[in-house]
Order: sequence, then C-alpha cells, then structure tokens
Amino acid sequence: MNATTSGSQDTRRALFRSGGRTVGWWQLGANLIGAFTVTSYFVFFDRVFPAMRIQNTFYVVGIMFPFLAAIAFFFFNFWQKDLGRFLRLTAQNRLIEADLRKKAQRKILHLPFISALVSFFNWFLAAITMTTYSIIADSGGAESLVVELIEGLRVFVGCIIGGIITAAIIFFITEAKCRQIWPDFFPEGGLAKTPGVFRLKLRTRMFVIFVLASILPLILMAVLSYNKASMMLEMDPGQVIQSLLYLTAFLLVVTLAVAIILSRSFSTGIIDPVRQMENAMAKVEKGDLTATVMVNSNDELGTLGENFNQMTEGLKDRYRLRQSLDLAKEVQQNLLPAKDPQFPGLDIAGKSIYCDETGGDYFDFFDDAGADTKKYGVVIGDVSDHGIPSALLMASARAFLRQRTALSGNIADIVGDVNRQLTQDVEDTGRFITLFYLQIDMHTRSLSWVRAGHEPALLYDPATDRFEELTGEGIALGVDRHWQYVAKKRSDLLAGQIILLSTDGIWEARNPQDQMFGRQAISNIIRQHAHTTAAKIQDAILAELNQFQQGVAPADDTTLVIIKINDGI
Repeated sequence: MNATTSGSQDTRRALFRSGGRTVGWWQLGANLIGAFTVTSYFVFFDRVFPAMRIQNTFYVVGIMFPFLAAIAFFFFNFWQKDLGRFLRLTAQNRLIEADLRKKAQRKILHLPFISALVSFFNWFLAAITMTTYSIIADSGGAESLVVELIEGLRVFVGCIIGGIITAAIIFFITEAKCRQIWPDFFPEGGLAKTPGVFRLKLRTRMFVIFVLASILPLILMAVLSYNKASMMLEMDPGQVIQSLLYLTAFLLVVTLAVAIILSRSFSTGIIDPVRQMENAMAKVEKGDLTATVMVNSNDELGTLGENFNQMTEGLKDRYRLRQSLDLAKEVQQNLLPAKDPQFPGLDIAGKSIYCDETGGDYFDFFDDAGADTKKYGVVIGDVSDHGIPSALLMASARAFLRQRTALSGNIADIVGDVNRQLTQDVEDTGRFITLFYLQIDMHTRSLSWVRAGHEPALLYDPATDRFEELTGEGIALGVDRHWQYVAKKRSDLLAGQIILLSTDGIWEARNPQDQMFGRQAISNIIRQHAHTTAAKIQDAILAELNQFQQGVAPADDTTLVIIKINDGI
C-alpha cells in the first residue's frame, strides 16, 4: 500500500470520527429540542395544568428520554458492526474483502435513513408512553372516558407529528454531514450507482419539505383553532384568545425554524453540486479533460455527477483515439503517391478522398521502363469496408505489391503472388481487396491489365467518341490463394485517348433524393473535358460529384486515376 492510499484512509477515518461525533450531537440535540417543544406545547399552551401534573410530566420525560437514547445507542452499535470492522481493517492497513467493503459502503449510504428511522421509532415509543400517561393521569376525574381517549389521541398525534419533524431534521442534517465522508468510501466512484441502496429522489425531498414547512403547520393551526373554540365554553374567552396568540407565535417560531433548517439543507445539497458541475464544465470547455466533480450525494445529482465523470473519461478516450486516427491518417496519406508521376508520353492524375479519417482505397504508380522497354504500371484497389481495419489491409497490400513489382515477372504473376500472400492473412476474416493492375507499354503502344474483382477501367477515344470497358475475369484478392490470373491486352493506343480507373465510391455516391451519381455522368464529364489535361478532367469530375451530393456525407471512399495519352514519347 502506497503513501497516497494510506493518507486517504487516514482522512477517511478522521472524517468519520469527526463527522460521526458531530452527527451524534446533532441527533441528540434535535431530539431534545423536539421533546421540549412537544412537552411545552401540551403543558404550557394548551390548557392550565396543576403544578404536580407539570412536575410529573417532566419526570416522565426525564426518565423516558435516557431510556430511548440507550435503545438508539445499542441499536446503532449493533447495526454499525460491519462499518466498524471495515474502519478497523483500514486503520490496520489490512486486506478488506470485497463483500465487507460493499456492506460498509451500503451502510454508510443508509446512515441518514437509519438515523431518521431510529429517531422516529423512539418518538413512536414516546407517543405510546405519553398517551398512556395522559390517560392514566386524567382517569378518575370528572371527564368521561371518551374525553380521556380523545385527549390521549391528541397527545399521540402531537408526539407523532413532533417525531416526523425531528426525524426529517435528523435525516437532512445527517445526510449533510455524511456527504463529507461518502466520497472517501468510494475512491473509485460509483457512489450514486451502488446497488441495494435506498435513494430519496429530489422530487420526494421537495414534497417532504413542503409538507413539513406548510401542510403540517396548517393542520396544527386548524386543530388548535378548533380546540381553543371548544375551550371558550369552559374558560374565559379573553384568556383563551391570549393563549391562542401565545400558541400561534410559538408555532410560528417553530415552523420558521424547521423551514429554515430544512430549506437550507435542501438548497445546499442542490447548489453545491451544481456549482461544482458548472466549474468542471467550464474547465472542460477550455480543454481541461482532467476536470471531475466530487460525487457526494445519493440522488439524481449524484447520478449526474457520476455520468459527468464518465463523460470526461470518455472524452479523454476519444481524444486519444482522435490523436491515433490523425496519426493513422497521416501515415496512410504518406503511403499514397505524393504527386502525379511524370511518365514520358503520359499525362496522369490520381486522387483518393476517404469518407473516414482512414480508408481502404489505394492507387499507385510503377515505373518499369528500362533500356529496351518503356512500360509503366498503374494500380488501383478497394478494400472491403472502410476505416482502420481496411487501412491496415491496404497498407499490407501496398507493401506486397511494391515488393513483388521489384522482381521479374508479368503482371498476372505479380497479382497472383500478392493474392497468395494476402489470402494467408485475411482468408479467415472475410475481408478482401478488389484490384485493377494496368500496364502501359509506350514502346508498342499497347495496354495489358489484370482485373481482380474490380470494376472495369474505362477507355475513351475522342476521335470516334466511343467508350470501351477494359474487362476481364478474376476474383478479388484474399479469397482463393490458388486462383490463376490472366492478363488481357489491347494495342493501337492513340494520342488523346483517355483511361479512367476508379473505385465504386464515385458512381455509387448519392444525393438527398437518394439518386446515384452513375457511370453516365462520369462519361459525360470526360467527353466534355477530353481536350484538357488529366488533372483538369479529375477536378471536373470531383467538382460535379460534390455539387451532385448537395452536402450528403459520402458513404464510401472515392478514388480515381485519369490517364491521357500524349503525342510525345
């Protein structure tokens, strides 16, 4: 265990000891105030009691209160056994079982509820005791049994109402103190998502405060008014009205105090997390992705804080992924030709546009010209799908092609050897590469090509205004390692003829009306710009494609190579 962990545990123990003592004193004080308030209500403000009755009442309360406090003390000692064991083990820096840790976490989250329930249970016992005492003390007098029972019921209801208010105050105060401790019990987060824990939603909190601060006082005032009205039949009306004024002022003070305590506790529990969230969001907005919020509540705000922290972690992961994608994009772009080749007698332009940061389209140029030959190679490929996996496969295919073209052999042998290498890598993945390998022999003015599952190249002759597809048989690379590729040939290359090699992403592009760009549009553009350079033909096709899409994001990579035959050799 390192120093940081040890320091965190020391802080946790210190906070628990300090917070525990503070919570205990608050609970004791709240119950004392509640007992004094209810006793004062019944003894001083309701009706005139004999001095002996007042003395006996305080004796009963004085004996009952320590007894109920002892019950609460023993119950808490029993209930907190797992929590105490957890703290002892952390103090000794010993290994804590996962089950014990979960129990301790659940119990520290349940502490405000248990404190409130124990307090209310004690008030319930007190209500029974005080009701019994009231009935016994009034027995034997002139009043009938019905009146005595009504008086006892009034005492019982009054004690229960006092218990509800006291339990609510204890809950909110205990929760406020526990918020200083909770984050230390959840160093890895998850406070607001701990299973098996009762959660008091914000809507319920608002309803409880509304009832305690508004509804209950109104009910008490209504009962009080009725009671005082009935007392006017037996007592001097002036005394009753004066007693009513005193009691009204007393209830007003108590109501205001309860409303202030509960409202402040509730508002603080909302404002503080919101301010933390606001500050953290401002940091994230400025680019600080390390900003987090301390989750110290077990309600919707706590869940919001947990989600915010998870969001920042996700943003950091996405930022790292974005950096990796940018690096992958830079590497892949460097694998493509940096500029168009300068082959004698040929005007060539090529370009790839990826729909993602990385893609699976590929084109390349090979200069096979020697002392007795003037052969130039142009290859274009399309890896199945797109994205990172396709980019990796494209890089492998490029490496295989570059390595194999450096050796002797015709283009059919080259494609066949690359196919065997790739099939060993991808035959179990279901991925493949379509390829079109074109070789131009300027010495014999002829073409040779191998079509490996790719779309046929397109040759346009302006002299006859005729388009011809360079077809051929052959399956995609990576499907069958034993496939024998055959090269197709064509002679009589003439100046001005144009050859287009492209991937299907260009003519399968769609616009907002779901119409496809199509081959005919490409043919029309080539026909209209046949008198210009290869680069201008390429730019015209891409510009027309962009206008056709009308802002629709492309669904596939787009690659095209334009080759124009010149007069000079």
